[in-house]
Amino acid sequence: MSDFTPNEMMTIAASRALRSDDVCFVGIGAPSAACNVARLTHAPDITLIYESGTIGTAPDVLPLSIGDGELCETAVTTVSVPEMFRYWLQGGRVTIGFLGAAQLDKFGNINTTVIGDYAHPKTRLPGGGGAPEIATSSQQVYITMAQSKRGMVEKIDFFTSFGHGDGGDHRKRLGIDTAGPTLLITDLAIWKPDPETREFTVVSLHPGATRETVQETCGWTVKFAERLEETPAPTELELKTLRDLQARTKAAHAGTAKKGKAA
Repeated sequence: MSDFTPNEMMTIAASRALRSDDVCFVGIGAPSAACNVARLTHAPDITLIYESGTIGTAPDVLPLSIGDGELCETAVTTVSVPEMFRYWLQGGRVTIGFLGAAQLDKFGNINTTVIGDYAHPKTRLPGGGGAPEIATSSQQVYITMAQSKRGMVEKIDFFTSFGHGDGGDHRKRLGIDTAGPTLLITDLAIWKPDPETREFTVVSLHPGATRETVQETCGWTVKFAERLEETPAPTELELKTLRDLQARTKAAHAGTAKKGKAA
């Protein structure tokens, strides 16, 4: 088996959670890589939707943004953003919303707005885009992010995308009838919410990861499942698919950069 990085393990573990019959609303970055690895391996019929209105897209390279022409060129169809949100997302047709996070708490609440005070932030982040709607209207939400104490915090600075709120039945009490975050995949572990409290609990450690490294890179006291599993290592096919995709992406974007300089 080839050596692999924690980020490769994270992307591949996330891709395995997807199925061919899923309709997946894809976030840019790590979620996009995971969704496209799934499409190129075990889930060829998965329907990928990006926020710009591209439905059933099958990019040859990973998009730089939701406005990347690669998405429109390879889509089954492209609809207006209002139609995509109202008919597809709010109509309950999206089975999985796949999101990343700058800050995340133990109940799956996401901050991608500001670090620090909202009026006087230390860092202003890209913002929510469609993520708040994805978090409430997708049937389930998967989250992927690399672990760090800066990212996985006891209390997020701003609620951009609502997860399980304060835990328990908070979503239900607010009238949100979708499942919310049901899976968190990091570069060290796979987490699932506790059935009662909705607090994310580690259910599987990636190869080489330990309870100690998971705790050292998390800002809250981590809970581990009684039966802790080990995530299967990436297969040769999974690694090759991911690396080839990343290599094509790098080559394509390098070409774009050169054209820009020439212009």
